[in-house]
Order: sequence, then C-alpha cells, then structure tokens
Amino acid sequence: MQRIVKNMGWLLGGRGINAVLSLVYLALATRTLGLDGFGHFAIIVALGQTVTGIANFQTWQFVVRWGAGEEGPRDATGFAIALDILSLVTGTLLAAILVATATLWLPLPEDLLWLTFGYCVVSLFALRSTPTGLLRLRFQYGRATAADATQPIVRAIGAILAFFFMPTVTGFILAWAASEVVVAAAYWIIAARSEKIDTSAISLRKIPAAHPDAWRFVLSTNFSGSLLIAGKQVMILLVGAIGGEAFAGGFRVASQLGQALVQLAQTISKAVYPELVHAKEDAVAIARRIANVALIGGVLAVGAALLFGRDVLVLIAGEEFRVVYWAMVILAIGGAVELVGASLESLLVSAGRAGTAFLCRAVPMAIAFATLDAAMGWQGLKGAALCVLGASALAVVGFWIAILSRLDITIKPQHNAEIPQDPATHRPAE
Repeated sequence: MQRIVKNMGWLLGGRGINAVLSLVYLALATRTLGLDGFGHFAIIVALGQTVTGIANFQTWQFVVRWGAGEEGPRDATGFAIALDILSLVTGTLLAAILVATATLWLPLPEDLLWLTFGYCVVSLFALRSTPTGLLRLRFQYGRATAADATQPIVRAIGAILAFFFMPTVTGFILAWAASEVVVAAAYWIIAARSEKIDTSAISLRKIPAAHPDAWRFVLSTNFSGSLLIAGKQVMILLVGAIGGEAFAGGFRVASQLGQALVQLAQTISKAVYPELVHAKEDAVAIARRIANVALIGGVLAVGAALLFGRDVLVLIAGEEFRVVYWAMVILAIGGAVELVGASLESLLVSAGRAGTAFLCRAVPMAIAFATLDAAMGWQGLKGAALCVLGASALAVVGFWIAILSRLDITIKPQHNAEIPQDPATHRPAE
C-alpha cells in the first residue's frame, strides 16, 4: 500500500503540473478563437484522439502483465511494439476515412481537413503506451512523471506562440501536435535508458504462442481502453454533429474542467494495476481501500465545482462560456463516479476479467450514444452531460456487481485457465 501511495504521488504530481498549465492554454485558446473557432479546434482534437483511442492497444498493460517474470520484458516489449506498428497502419486508414467523410456529419470547414488528417497521423506516431509500460513495470513513476511534464509545458509554450504569431485554429493545432511528439520522444528516450529495447524481439507470434489467452486479453483491454479514451472524444464529436461547432466547443470546455477527475481516475488506475497484478490474495482489500479514499476525494471535488465552478469558467474561458456551468457540474459528478470505479476496473482487469470490464463499459456507453440526440433536444449541453454521467454510473455499478459475484477474485494460481502461474517465479505468467 505504501508503494501505491508513492507511485500515485508521482503520477498526481505530473497531473498537478498538467492541470495548472492546462488552464493557461485553455484560456488562451478559448479567448483567442471564440466559441465557434474553439469548437472547430475541439472537433479536430477530438477526431485525432478518437482515432488513436480506437487504434491504440493498451500495450502498457501487456508489458506489465507478461514482462514481470524472470525472463524479463524482452518478448512482451517486442509484442507491444508490433501492436504499436499495427495501430499506426490501421489508425492511418481510419483517419483517412473519417476525415474524407467529415464534412458529411461534422461542422468542419473543408480548408481544415488536411490539418485534421495531419494531426491524426502525428498523434498515431506519438503513441507512448509501450515505454509507459516499461517504466511502470519497474515502478519508475518519477521518470514517467518527468516525461509526462514535457507535454503541458510544450503545449503551453505553443499556445503562447500561437496567441502572438498565429492566432488561428491552425496555430493551436500545431502547438498540440508538437506537444504530442515531444512527450512521446521523452518517454521512449527515458524508457530506453532504463531497459534495453531489442528490436529483433518485435513479433506478433511469440507472446500468443507462450500464452494462449493473449489475444483475448489484448482485444478485451483494447476495447475497454478504446471506450474509455475514445468514448469521451466521440461524445464531443456527436455533440458537434448534433448541435454544431459552438456546442462542441462548449462541451469541450465543460468536459476539460468538469472531468478533470476522470484523468485522476485514470492516474489511480495506472498506479494500482501493477500492484494488483502482484498482490494476489490482497488485491480485493487494496482496491476497496482505494475506492473508499476516492469517494471522499470525489465528494470534495464536486463540492468545489458547485461553489467555484461558475467563477472559474468565466475567469478562464470568458463570459460566453458561462452557459456551460451546469454541464460542467454534471460532468464533475461523473468524474467522481469514475474516480470511485477506477480501482474496481483495475481489479477486474488484473484478475484476467478484462472482457467483463469491457462489457461493463460498452453497454452503458452504447446507451449514452443512443440517447444523446433526445437528451440534447431536452436539455442541450446538460442533456449530453447527463448521458456521460449515466454511462459512468452504470459502468461502476457493473464493476461492483462483477466483483460481488466473485468475492474470491484475485490473481489465480495455475489451476485457473485464465491466468496460469509461472512455476519458476511463482507469479502469474502474464
């Protein structure tokens, strides 16, 4: 537990830097571009993150899962890099299709299409899940935080330069693209210094040959990760498709401020997952304690959003964004729910039940997408935020029901077919 707190401290420190600097570049972008221009910016960023979210495999989990044995992470890293290459190819094709058809369903001008496609491709080249896994495998959260810090710093500097020299959507997108490249380079450089990366081990066959359940785990975690990462971005795209660029911009601001807790939830999940993989019979107790602490933090954060959210919105984004206050509060509540559910989801995944975690995410998200049009017709941006809140609440309830149905859930020994044990290390052969 002490190591979890330490690792979370490093990750939250990085998030703290990101949070402060994000207020800088959010204020510059919203005040420079206005509601409509920021809406176009939000759609481009959401499209890029949707592509990477769908195409990207959660390779950091594979490195942690299969690289923890005495043989080291060589083959697991090779498998992860091979999946990254697959992500790049499939993601580029997906980006081409989405951008080519964007004017048919998104309020995006034609003169921004090539910029959009370029941002998508840069985001795909900047995948960094594999080096992240190498650092987490060795519990080197301090180095990971140092790499993470480069992104908000470059983004803030880029936003300042765009504000003075290129105060357009293009200028701010270039700043965002540059930050993606820099943070990815930082992660790979730092990871390569701490762990030798053998390119001859790059293969899609070695790990599946040694672990028959590998592809099932890969696909389950990919689908779950896609829902969590891309789902938020798809919601912004759908809000823009239904309500126009101003709605997309407003929802982006409300989401970034209100759902800062979701980023905190992801941080907790990333810190907890490696520990749960090694915790075995203590995994449930660890997850329960973290969920209790998260509940308290979530309640405090929602209270702060209610009391100070409107003033913060006007201070950062300007008077015209005041209308998104209640959407921001609703999204903050959704973030608090996600905060509580983060350790529960990690518990399911670490116990080899990634498929269950995926279903708990997929069904509520599908309901949210299906009801979005009606919800926006009823309450506008607040309706869209309620869809997000509902999806988060149903997902966490699903996690809890799945855990209650298997109170003995843990990292199973060899007789369990889902997670066999490595006889040499007496750890899960993951």
